[in-house]
Parts: sequence; C-alpha cells; structure tokens
Amino acid sequence: MSVTRFGISIEQDLLEALDEYVKENRFSNRSQAIRHLISRNIIEHKWQCNNQVAGSITLFYDPEKRELLTQINHVLEEFHAEVLSAQRFFLEKNKCLEIIAVKGIAKRLTALSDALVTVKGIHHCKLSMSRAK
Repeated sequence: MSVTRFGISIEQDLLEALDEYVKENRFSNRSQAIRHLISRNIIEHKWQCNNQVAGSITLFYDPEKRELLTQINHVLEEFHAEVLSAQRFFLEKNKCLEIIAVKGIAKRLTALSDALVTVKGIHHCKLSMSRAK
C-alpha cells in the first residue's frame, strides 16, 4: 500500500499527548500512531453503523462451576452463524481462558458478548472487533 505524505497543524498540548501515546504504545513514530488512531476510529464507526466486522471474545472463568460450560455452549449455539471457532485453555484447575473467533454484524457480536458476560461464573469477558471488509 502506498503512503501519502501531508502536513498538519496541531496544538502543543495535543502534540505532547501524541508523543506520550507513541511512547506508551511503543510505536516507531508519530505517523504509525496516527494511522492506528484513524484506523481505530473508522472501526468504531463501523461498529455503530452495524457493518460487517470480525474479532474475538476473550473469556476468563472457573470451569469447575456447575453448568457454566453448558450455559456458554448454549449462548454460542444461539449465535452459531457468528461463531467461527472457540478454543479453551485450561490454565490451572480452576482457571480457564477461552478465545472465541467471531464474524458478523457488529450489533450481533455485541449481543453475543453481552449474553456471555451475563453468564454466572464468568470473571472477565472482552469483545474486540476489527473491520472485516
């Protein structure tokens, strides 16, 4: 992909904030950080417009909780068209990390994540989306 150069005018406090953002996120330069911020803004706009997106849902839970895995599976079955795959990692006896690959309309993926986060026993649920087109 070719790159186009352009100049911008920016207030000093915003420039300092950008430089701090570059440092904190270990970007190689300001351009990379600005590209990231623009891309993230476009992706978030697509979420609101209910465009086609892809992403992952990360769950952290205790697999020994009664009926928890069954409840998770019921939710995933309800959203079977959006679920591409799921992988469970048993970290310790009572600690499980699950990563679910998803693709679909942003509103449906948000509903899937919301349904999972309400399952009793899930300690953490995080949805990450990116543009699919």
